Amino acid sequence: MHYVTYFFEHTDALGATLFCLLVLMSLVSWFCIAAKSFHFWRLAREGARFRQNFWHKSVHEAHSDNPFSRLATVSIAVHQDVRDSRSDCDELLLRCMQRVVGEEGANLDNGQTLLASVAAIAPFIGLFGTVWGVQHALSAIGSAGAASLEQIAGPVGEALIMTALGLAVAIPAVLAYNVFSRSSQTLLAKLDGFAHELHHYLITGQTLPASIREV
Repeated sequence: MHYVTYFFEHTDALGATLFCLLVLMSLVSWFCIAAKSFHFWRLAREGARFRQNFWHKSVHEAHSDNPFSRLATVSIAVHQDVRDSRSDCDELLLRCMQRVVGEEGANLDNGQTLLASVAAIAPFIGLFGTVWGVQHALSAIGSAGAASLEQIAGPVGEALIMTALGLAVAIPAVLAYNVFSRSSQTLLAKLDGFAHELHHYLITGQTLPASIREV
């Protein structure tokens, strides 16, 4: 806290603005991390429950708000609409499923662009703040005449707070982005597997053995 107080006492408007910007970016990224973590946890839990119940209940009884439920609902509705009137029912069903899977994949990526942007920009903002702080400190020392090492090291060291803050903002964002990307790929793989199981069921009327279904 002492370093932050000293920084604001000796910096100018630009330095204070950069510091506040990094703090704001940190708050936004942590909010995004918390929201995305809860979102993926909820999707994983509800998706597993839906897949377990789907093959033993009707789609209406097994309905819930998750990608697997939306895929099943839309696919069954399309199959019922076109199975007796279209010869290319299989092709239409596949295209419908691919569209839904693509849309769900785009939804899963919401917020990750923000994390990637924070991870990429924050270190440079911190570095720019440090350079500006060093320049500002040296200019003040130069205008005062000769200065000792202690007089120079203090302001320069305080300016390095910006570099540390930039890294403190960027590192969690990078780690969270990688974790969420992996979680998104895993969930999409399960959704794609469920789509194949559902397609087989709608076309043949038979379910795949439980031993080879997605869990």
